[in-house]
Amino acid sequence: DKVRMVNSGTEAVMSTIRLARGFTQRDVVLKFEGCYHGHVDSLLAAAGSGIATFAIPGTPGVPASFTEKTILAPYNSPAAVEEIFRQHGDEIACVILEPVGGNMGVVPPADGFLTFLRDITQKHGALLVFDEVITGFRLGLAGAQGLYGVTPDLTVLGKIVGGGFPAACYGGRADIMAHLAPEGPVYQAGTLSGNPVAMAAGLATLRCLMEDPPYDELDAKAARLGEGLGAAAAAVGVPVAQNRVGSMQTLFFVREEDGAVTGSAPGDGAERVTVPAVTDYASAKECDTDRYGKYFHGMLEEGTYFAPSQFEACFVSTAHSDEDIDGTIAAAGKVMEKLK
Repeated sequence: DKVRMVNSGTEAVMSTIRLARGFTQRDVVLKFEGCYHGHVDSLLAAAGSGIATFAIPGTPGVPASFTEKTILAPYNSPAAVEEIFRQHGDEIACVILEPVGGNMGVVPPADGFLTFLRDITQKHGALLVFDEVITGFRLGLAGAQGLYGVTPDLTVLGKIVGGGFPAACYGGRADIMAHLAPEGPVYQAGTLSGNPVAMAAGLATLRCLMEDPPYDELDAKAARLGEGLGAAAAAVGVPVAQNRVGSMQTLFFVREEDGAVTGSAPGDGAERVTVPAVTDYASAKECDTDRYGKYFHGMLEEGTYFAPSQFEACFVSTAHSDEDIDGTIAAAGKVMEKLK
């Protein structure tokens, strides 16, 4: 396998798409609704994150012709992907996705979904691309692909490879990477690619992760935070759906009419609510983003800063102490009381 360093995650994605098209001699890219892959013009369609926050289906400045070779599919829908491949299987250069959705809120892959994508792309001669800008080295030393046991053809990684400095990379199978110039015909270059300061910082970061892996600690802290936030909501009957993978999670506020009272929270007699699962971009958009906004501002007043949009992930880091988590849960109790 080989890796090519670039300046940014967007450049890494752009170069990966170019490489996939050059390698397969095909033009079409299949992406998933709610997955964000940087400022690549052809992929700024149903891209989640900031675009989802402002309910913009795309963005001015991108001609329709730039996205005509991009096909959208619902995340976690094998049936939709199968139908797309039935119609366009010999045109699809690659399937690209966040293996764990992080820009529609945190949305994990359904059981077997990533394996299904691995199998169907191999069957049709398309490449499978994991955008691990968020999940890479966050969910483990092998990222989401290590966690779920699925190896893509190409992988995109972001600023973690520069220790937070401007850097990114993409890489994968040696026979595919051999198509890059100067060895092959697919051109890619960047003025600051492999900047020595960024590379030194990145290597130092990766050495720390390898010598003292923080993942068990991160998982335990994130689980504790998630359980505490969920309990704070349940105690006052605020319906929420929670998704978590490792140290990344999202608290989705489900609309009241979608919930059904089924019992009581342990020990306090409060009503507990069952809520529909958030499994894709459509179900994430059905959640009560206005209530999330009130939650965000309430928590900010209590001294805790979450992402201002429900369509972004919450991350726990090793810098967060047990006291930080306890304080966040206590603050959530106060805010949930005001939201009930």
